[in-house]
Amino acid sequence: MSNSQGSHRAARSARRNRADAPRTYGSYPSSTAYGSRGTAFEGPRGAAREGYEPYLPYVPHPSQERSAPYAPTAPYGTAVPFDDDEDDEDQPWEPWGQRTDRTRPYAAGPYSAGAVGGRAAARRAARRKRTAERPEALRRLVPQALVVVFLAGGTSAFIANDKSIRLSVDGVPRTLHTFADDVGELLADEGVAVGPHDIVAPGPDEEIAAGDDVIVRYGRPVTLTLDGERRRIWTTARTVEAALRQLGVRAEGAYLSASRHSRISRVGLDLNVWTERTVTFMADGRERTIRTNAATVQEAVEQAGIVLRGRDATSVPASSFPRDGQTISVLRITGRKEVREEPIAFRTVHHNDPALFQGTEVITQQGEQGVERVTYELRTVNGVKQKPKPLRSEVVRRPRDQVVKVGTRPMPASVAGAEGLNWTAMAQCESGGRPNAVDSSGTYGGLYQFDTHTWHGLGGTGRPQNAPAAEQTFRAKKLYVQRGASPWPHCGRKLHQ
Repeated sequence: MSNSQGSHRAARSARRNRADAPRTYGSYPSSTAYGSRGTAFEGPRGAAREGYEPYLPYVPHPSQERSAPYAPTAPYGTAVPFDDDEDDEDQPWEPWGQRTDRTRPYAAGPYSAGAVGGRAAARRAARRKRTAERPEALRRLVPQALVVVFLAGGTSAFIANDKSIRLSVDGVPRTLHTFADDVGELLADEGVAVGPHDIVAPGPDEEIAAGDDVIVRYGRPVTLTLDGERRRIWTTARTVEAALRQLGVRAEGAYLSASRHSRISRVGLDLNVWTERTVTFMADGRERTIRTNAATVQEAVEQAGIVLRGRDATSVPASSFPRDGQTISVLRITGRKEVREEPIAFRTVHHNDPALFQGTEVITQQGEQGVERVTYELRTVNGVKQKPKPLRSEVVRRPRDQVVKVGTRPMPASVAGAEGLNWTAMAQCESGGRPNAVDSSGTYGGLYQFDTHTWHGLGGTGRPQNAPAAEQTFRAKKLYVQRGASPWPHCGRKLHQ
C-alpha cells in the first residue's frame, strides 16, 4: 500500500473518532486525546502522533456577518440545502477542519431549521430583484452592442482591404500599406506621376493584391552621337553603361565622351560614342590595317604611324569620320608654282547708223585684246603629273572694245537707166556669183570686183566684199549710170545678153 493511500485512511479514521466525542459548536472538551476512547491515532507508518491542543471558541469575522442572527448548526445527520447561485462569501465561516461538502450532512453540531429557512428566503428575494433589473440593463446594452458590432464589422473591412505593397520608384524600394485596387490608383495616392516614356510594371490598369511588387522607372532623354550619326532616344537606364547595354551598343574598345559609371539625370545627357572599327591605309605602296576608335581620319592616320609631310594629304578629308572597313589612300604631293600671261578677248559693240543701207556694217573701232597674268600650281601626286591648278590672277592690260556701225537705211528698189540689164550674168562672170570674193592681189572684191577707192566714191563704206549682195548690185548700177560698161571691160557685154 502506498504512502498516499495510508494517509487518506488515517484521515478518515481521525474524522470518525472526532464524531464520537460529545461537543457543541464553538466549544471543545479539554482533553489531550483525539478520540473518546482516549487512544492516540497512528500515522501512515505506525508512528504515534502527538495530541492536538483544543480549538479556541469561534468568533465570526465582521465581514462574515449577516442580516439574520447567527444560529447554531443543525444536528448531526440533518441535510443542509445547497444553493448553486450563492457565493462563498454568503456561507458561514467554519473552523478549520470542520467544513465538509455541502451536498453531504455535517459531521456534528446542531443547526437551527428556522435560521436556515430565513437565509434561503433572503437569497430568493435577492435573485428576484436581480431578475427584475435585467431587462432594463439589457435595453441599455442593446445600442452599445450594435455599436460594437458596427465597429467590429468596419474594423474587419478595414483589415480586409488593407494591402502591403512593395513599391520601387526609380530603383528606390519601400514597403507601404494601401487600399488602392489597381496600380494606377496606387501611384495616384502616392503622388507618383508617370509619362509616356516611363515604364510601370505591372501596367496601370492591373489589379494589385497584398504582397505584390510595383516597379516604376522614369524615362530619360539621351542625345546620342554614334559613329558620327546623331539621334535622340529615350531610356530608363540610370547610368551610361546601362543605357548602352539597353540600346545594344557595344562599348568594348569604344571612345565615350562620358564615363561609363556617370549617372543620367531626368534632364538628359549628350553622349558621343565612337566604336572600334577596322580601317585600311594605302601609303607609299604599302597596305596597313588597324583597329581604331578615332573620331577623325587625321587621328586614325597618326594611330597607324603614317607621317604626312608638306603638302601630303588623304583621299578623304582629314576631318571626316573613318567608317568600318574603309580604305583610305595617303597622297604624297610635290609641286611648284608657275606664272603665265594669257590674252583677254575684247568685246564687239554694235551701233545703228541710219546713213548706211540695211545689211551694211562698218567697223569704226578695231578691238584690242587685253593681257592677264595667272599663277598656276603644278602638282605631282604619287609621281603622276596633275592638271595645273590656277591659284590667282591679275590683269596687266584691259582689252579694248570693237565698235561696229549697222546700217538701218532702206535699200532703193531701182536705179534709173540701169534697169533691164542682166546683172546676174555679169556677177557670175566677175566673181563667180560670190559676194565675198576677193582677187589674188587683194585689191578688188565683191560680186562686181570693186576697188576700195571706187566703192567709197559710190557712197559705200568699208570693204565692198563685206557689204550685202543687194548693196553691191545697187552700187554697180550707179557706176553703170555714170560710166557705162567701161569699168568691166571683159564682162560688161554680159549685161546685154
